[in-house]
Amino acid sequence: MAFRLSNVCVAVAVSMMLCSSVRAQSPVDEVDPTIGNVSILLEPTRPTAYLPNSMVRMYPMRKDALDDQIQYFPLTILSHRQPELFAVMPGEDTPATYDAEHATPYFYSTRFDESMIRTEFAPAHQAGYFRFSFPNGKAELQVRNLHAGSLQVMAKNAIAGEESVMGMAAYFYAETNEPVSVATTHENDGDHLTLSAPGAKVLDFRYGVSFISLDQAKKNLQREIPAWGLEHVKENARAQWNEALGRIVVEGGTPAQRRVFYTALYRCMERMINITEDGRYFSGYDHKVHEDARPFYVDNWLWDTFRAMEPLQTLLNPDMQADKIQSYVRMYQQGGIMPTFALTSGPAGIMNGNHAAPWIADAWSKGIRNFDLPVAYEGLRKRSLEQTMLPWRLGPKTVLDDFYSAHGYMPALQPGEKETVAEVASFEKRQPVPVTLENSTDDWSIAQLARVLHKPDDHALFMKRAANYRNLYRADKSLMWPKDDQDNWIEPMDAKFGGGLGGREYYDENNGWTYTWDVAHDYEGLFTLMGGKAKAQANLDQLFREPLDHSRYEFQAKFPDSTSMIGQFSMANEPSLNIPYIYDRLGAPWKTQKRIRIILDAYFRDDLQGIPGDEDGGGMSAFVVFSMMGIYPVTPGVPVYDVASPVFTKATIHLKNGKDFVIAAPASSHDNKYVQSIRWNGTALDHLWIEHKDVLNGGTLELTMGDVPNTSLGSQERSLPPASMEVDPSLFE
Repeated sequence: MAFRLSNVCVAVAVSMMLCSSVRAQSPVDEVDPTIGNVSILLEPTRPTAYLPNSMVRMYPMRKDALDDQIQYFPLTILSHRQPELFAVMPGEDTPATYDAEHATPYFYSTRFDESMIRTEFAPAHQAGYFRFSFPNGKAELQVRNLHAGSLQVMAKNAIAGEESVMGMAAYFYAETNEPVSVATTHENDGDHLTLSAPGAKVLDFRYGVSFISLDQAKKNLQREIPAWGLEHVKENARAQWNEALGRIVVEGGTPAQRRVFYTALYRCMERMINITEDGRYFSGYDHKVHEDARPFYVDNWLWDTFRAMEPLQTLLNPDMQADKIQSYVRMYQQGGIMPTFALTSGPAGIMNGNHAAPWIADAWSKGIRNFDLPVAYEGLRKRSLEQTMLPWRLGPKTVLDDFYSAHGYMPALQPGEKETVAEVASFEKRQPVPVTLENSTDDWSIAQLARVLHKPDDHALFMKRAANYRNLYRADKSLMWPKDDQDNWIEPMDAKFGGGLGGREYYDENNGWTYTWDVAHDYEGLFTLMGGKAKAQANLDQLFREPLDHSRYEFQAKFPDSTSMIGQFSMANEPSLNIPYIYDRLGAPWKTQKRIRIILDAYFRDDLQGIPGDEDGGGMSAFVVFSMMGIYPVTPGVPVYDVASPVFTKATIHLKNGKDFVIAAPASSHDNKYVQSIRWNGTALDHLWIEHKDVLNGGTLELTMGDVPNTSLGSQERSLPPASMEVDPSLFE
């Protein structure tokens, strides 16, 4: 008996130690950068090591995590996903098979199979630190240009380089901890250096990067990594990540769910990047170096990020959001266009829409004021009325834009009709339905800002344009449908499968069943078009049930961006993000709660294929962060959050104003996904949404959870969240 008791005591002690260890685990320890490193169909995520919003972003260059060879390690990348800048490779200049890979936000390491060379890396903001270990004592490092440029030897232990890419220049300055001999080879439009340190088993390589000059790259290195030592850089990066990720603390859930959550939050912190270097920055928008007391941010894909990622940053980092929007103001002043895709190299004509408008309107509605609104408005207005809305184009308006202004929709071509407008991109086509719908949302956002600026004529103009989506609703099909320039519906046309690759002749990457719901600024108007809320709810139910009518192979070959299907609903692309939350506006929030849990369980997992489609640098991940906490910002520009089904028993957001917003759902579990009752700071509510201003004041949202839906909660008309484009003006005061 004594023996058994002692064993019990030991077991209890060990158990307590393990529990203490779990509780002490830092947020960054929950992050797994390998989640999604094998794509469902298109782009994988990368196990990127970086600091939040920093210039240095490093990952091993390979196809995906199933590729057994690493080609090289880039010193950084210019914009999310590509292009990579400069290459380093220990040992021979050939691809190497690898193993023992370890990836965190603040540290990366791997070991090559044949040579047993070990590579370790830790990031700073504008600098990085590699350590290469050579068990055979023959330290050798390959450094080469990836684009047109040159490399040069600066000293016995220092090299530098520059290269031109996408109309701008990138620079680096690097030092080694050992003197090296250098062999130089000129290759194509660049250089290749082989650095050798015979007898050395470890070669440390620290470097700074710059978009201004070689001298500035050296200054960036000296400022950020002035001393040798990988551990110091690593621990500093770890501390910065813990501070950033620790803004949200979650309790409960499974270990896998916490990994999914914090990995998603980490991916939301990659962009935009701050490229200010000692008070100066190079702008790809006028190709000049500017001095500015405020930081200058670049690298944003607003088509992907305006729905969820930017609202998340508005909640977590309002001061940074003001700086980012002011950066957009600078871009407009420098280049004459308010960008949607604000790349490091300059504005890019990618996708469609004027999505800086909902982003800025959302920020303003949530109290962010520290930016030049009149100039921002000028740029948004100009982009809407004077510049083309054609997909994948930048430039002045065309005859199709004039048609849109006159008739309220982008016209489509009838089947077999040849394109006559030269400015239409040959691959991307006109995309008439999403162009009409998304610009309706954008113009609604501009209308709200016009009212703030006391421009009644502009407000009336843009509110009229905000209703343009109604021109493409086809009542007999209950779908958004393309029209030609004679106001005729396109026939024959298959809203599930028509329009060529990605549906681009009529839609864009998603089909008509998805785009029918892409009117976040006026769901009330959409419900009216559908014949009322009961009919709209039936239509929404059918979206999740409607068959493909084609083999999955055929469908994915036609719509590669629309993977992870539930009926006709695709979780793989950003226009779908709001759709499960529409039930809240139809008086059936329990259906939102059920759908969100199904989606999170099915498509966001802690494995190599744990992302349902292209992650898009935070675009998809922000959906996960919000949804797992149990709140979601459905309409940018309307400062409210829907309350859905928290995965965690408790989530605490440490706000920048020093207050805490807490979502407490102590009974939440896999089965207990339905909200039974809701209280805000102890007061019972009859609605499942909360205003942003209340969140900022801090407090506790208490949710009683159960395994059976409470179909009456949030079902009354008075309890529905705002859903009309005739929004209360006081929300923007």
